[in-house]
Amino acid sequence: MESAASEILIDGAPFFRLYKDGRIERLSGTENVPPGLDPKTNVESKDVLYSQEIAQSVRIYVPGTVVTSAQKLPLLVYFHGGGFCIESAFSPTYHNYLNALVAEAKIVAVSVNYRRSPEHPLPAAYDDSWTALKWVASHYIGTGPEQWLNHYVDFANVYLSGDSAGANISHHLAVKITNEKLDGMNLVGIILTHPFFWGKEPVGDEVKKPAIRAKMDGIWRLAYPTTSGSDDPWINPIDDQSFGRFLGCKRVLVCVAEKDVMRHRGWYYCEKLKNSDWGGEVEMMEAQGEDHVFHLNKPNCPNAVAMLKKVAEFINQGKA
Repeated sequence: MESAASEILIDGAPFFRLYKDGRIERLSGTENVPPGLDPKTNVESKDVLYSQEIAQSVRIYVPGTVVTSAQKLPLLVYFHGGGFCIESAFSPTYHNYLNALVAEAKIVAVSVNYRRSPEHPLPAAYDDSWTALKWVASHYIGTGPEQWLNHYVDFANVYLSGDSAGANISHHLAVKITNEKLDGMNLVGIILTHPFFWGKEPVGDEVKKPAIRAKMDGIWRLAYPTTSGSDDPWINPIDDQSFGRFLGCKRVLVCVAEKDVMRHRGWYYCEKLKNSDWGGEVEMMEAQGEDHVFHLNKPNCPNAVAMLKKVAEFINQGKA
């Protein structure tokens, strides 16, 4: 008889496997790359600790032109994806993406690392991300611990963004910022790429196959073992009666991919937001023929290039 140590509880290949003894085997997103000057984009990056208590850092990116300009730049705070279980702010996937985005948009970016499930189940990732955002905001008068943020950031032009689980985090922090104001930081908008939202009942033409829905439910429960289920407001904020009312920004861009199982949730999010009493502007972008986080896996394909340009344009259109 197979021991619990080798019995698979959730087979999330090619991303991870969870065993019955609680051990997780991460199959992707395990490689890290160092910060520094990227010769291809002329973007420079460095890692800075934002919390000694949880031993977590951010990676900060600045375009090469920033040191020769007196003009302060918009700030993008980015939260990586990976189902709350894999990947990091230091993986080559996110490092390359943010180098390219910072060069294209001419912005400063802060990529947040957070503790992951199952070792640190939710709400740890939400709590860490909020701690990081507060740390970033502490630089608004120019006397924070990190000089790049003091010198180069326009705190009147701040955006939150992320893909998949990171998009989920971005939404929830945009709500939290309404109730717990961050002095000096003006959140202009959020950019949600292939957002990880779900629900017990399918929406629109969303997949109805029990096996696929059970797998999605299982990934969520792995991330948040004490959840009430797939209609928990953390994973299904859209059906909350107060949805949109407390979103702390006035501009939203949602990017979806035609073949992504979560595509319909992205459209549903936009429709519900438009019909709420939020009062802001929401834009949609759909990549035809593409799947979940294709832009990270195929960054040079035409749809990925178009999406990068759209995100850069969206940020720069909102300049105060």
